[in-house]
Amino acid sequence: MEKLQQYFVRIRKLLDLSFFRVLFFLILGIVLYAAMFNNVKPEKLNVNLFSIAEKTIRSPGTVEDKKSTEIKRKEARDQVQDVYAVKKEYTQNRVDLITSIFETAQEVNDEIVEQVNNNKEDNQKEPSTAEKIDKLKGKLTSTVNKDLTNQVFTALVQASNEELAIAKDLTVTAINNVMTKRISADEVENAKKQVEEELKYSTLNDNLRVASITLGRYAVIQNEFYDPAATEELRRQAAESVEPVKILQGQIIVEEGKLINQEIYRQLKLVGLLQTEHSYRPFVGVTVLIMIILSGIYYYFYQAASHREKRQTDMLLFGIIFVLSILIMKIISLLQLFNFSWIGYLVPAAMGGMLIKILIDEKLAVLFSIILAVCGSILFNEGVAGTVNFTEGIYILFSALAGVLFLNRQNQRLKILQAGSFSAVVNLLTIVALVYLPNGQFTGIEFGYFFITAIVSGVGSAVLTIGLLPFLEASFGILSTIRLIELSNPNHPLLRKILMEAPGTYHHSVMVANLAESACEAIGANGLLARVGSYYHDIGKTRRPNFFIENQMNRDNPHDRLPPDKSASIIIAHVTDGAQILKRHHLPKEIIDIAEQHHGTTLLKFFYYKAMQEDPEIEEKAFRYPGPKAQSKESAVVGIADSVEAAVRSLSQPTPETIEDLVKKIVTDRLQDGQLNECDLTLKELEIIIHALCETLSGIFHSRIEYPEIIKKVKQA
Repeated sequence: MEKLQQYFVRIRKLLDLSFFRVLFFLILGIVLYAAMFNNVKPEKLNVNLFSIAEKTIRSPGTVEDKKSTEIKRKEARDQVQDVYAVKKEYTQNRVDLITSIFETAQEVNDEIVEQVNNNKEDNQKEPSTAEKIDKLKGKLTSTVNKDLTNQVFTALVQASNEELAIAKDLTVTAINNVMTKRISADEVENAKKQVEEELKYSTLNDNLRVASITLGRYAVIQNEFYDPAATEELRRQAAESVEPVKILQGQIIVEEGKLINQEIYRQLKLVGLLQTEHSYRPFVGVTVLIMIILSGIYYYFYQAASHREKRQTDMLLFGIIFVLSILIMKIISLLQLFNFSWIGYLVPAAMGGMLIKILIDEKLAVLFSIILAVCGSILFNEGVAGTVNFTEGIYILFSALAGVLFLNRQNQRLKILQAGSFSAVVNLLTIVALVYLPNGQFTGIEFGYFFITAIVSGVGSAVLTIGLLPFLEASFGILSTIRLIELSNPNHPLLRKILMEAPGTYHHSVMVANLAESACEAIGANGLLARVGSYYHDIGKTRRPNFFIENQMNRDNPHDRLPPDKSASIIIAHVTDGAQILKRHHLPKEIIDIAEQHHGTTLLKFFYYKAMQEDPEIEEKAFRYPGPKAQSKESAVVGIADSVEAAVRSLSQPTPETIEDLVKKIVTDRLQDGQLNECDLTLKELEIIIHALCETLSGIFHSRIEYPEIIKKVKQA
């Protein structure tokens, strides 16, 4: 296991180089591409024109049938009738024409009357009818003169102005009544007859009535004409209203035993089931999908504010879990060849998400669940129309998220089984929902299969998580919450060693653990790590327990017989001794760091000042701990709590005020001595730590009442 851990450490260091980071993501992409290649590879049928279909063939996707669409649009255009527009201005023009003829006749009559009146003295005769007709024709156009007969002109010049006015009104009214309607070329004669019918029974004299009928018929003309622009616009709208003809995903193109005619063969080619030049498109699609997935993973890791070394560890760990999950899904998906419709529900979807949440981060676990669902919907597309099995994708997503959301990072390994059981329940409910949504019909046996697969998926995820967790923790040297809880067990051999060989140190460590945990939680640091680190931080004292005051228990202090420098070296050695013991027992690096760093490079003031009394020129360096200084918040807090607990315990009558003054003095000394320079604690967080330590210490060292019996016995003594 140590060799494997060293191997992973070397790989992690390689990720510092851009080339190996690119290679890492390239390997992930190759694994994804290899897993999904066969699932996106277009199905090619060995069929010939006019052969018999050996099986029912369905469309793998939705494709527009442009040829059929154009045929339907042409039919829609052909069904549009020609548009004829009514020229309304024709009615007014013809009415004006007839009106002007009658008014011209009245004008001629007026001129003749005036002429007669002016020439009465000369006994000039009244103009003849022919002269009147000539005069009338002279005022009209040649076209009108040509189109109308002399009979009409005769009736007009012989009628009085009153008769002409009546005839004009009757004729114009009849023309208006007829020409306000549509009059096509075929309907002109009928329209003329309608005018004739309206004027036939008028009260006009016979000649004028005939003239009015003739003028009415003359006025009626065609007013409806073909409109090519409007017709084309209607045809365009009709064509555009036709919905595109599509061959839908899952649609049956040809049934088993049917003849593959030219139309069916064309449709098979259109949907890509024959060898065509477009067969590369699915591979382009899956490549783009993989690029999106890898981009999301890359963005997550390189926008995170974590330390470079941790980021590399998390990236490598994620890659292993990701590849393992994809391989498990791929192996299970191969069983689709046996036509097991329920086989996809066996996928232990919650496994990867729970591992990532425990070992890395919950947010990344949710992202992983989404990616796994997308990949699973493609890997389990056998027997479904199209490339993506949305049912399987939803199932994997809900199953994975159930495990991630239910698992509490502060819980023990038993909680992983509980999370797996919860995931199994969600699996079953999801299957029921997906089965009933499309109104599916399933037998009791099939529901039994669904129930078994849901349970196996959920519980199997938990079992695999529990099985893989120790291996991954040991291989990567990861200190997970579950591992911390295990290390806090009082039955751990090292904790029992402290309890049996240095009971005073054990009690001191428990007190420091309480103080450090409350302070770390107050500033948002890892309180559990601080607690467990506190349990082991003084493990080195077990080599010489009697040289530490908490273990002397009314014995003689051996330091009284030793020179100060020797005593200092013994006290200082417990740090390096502790680190060696922890390394030998393969405890996590974070615990070893706390043991090494909790004293930093602080000065053993008691022995230093004692030595100065003997030799004022003695070097201070010999009385300082070797360090290193605290590198993390947890190490710094444990170091402060260690000093505070020992100092407060030495007080004869601790009060909240004295405790607070002492805590502030210890923190100030550490700050001024530069012991907190290499960790990222802020001044505000130090204030919070002081407040938390004071609250906890006040609860521990609160004043107690004196019981009467005890007081009485004391007085008697």
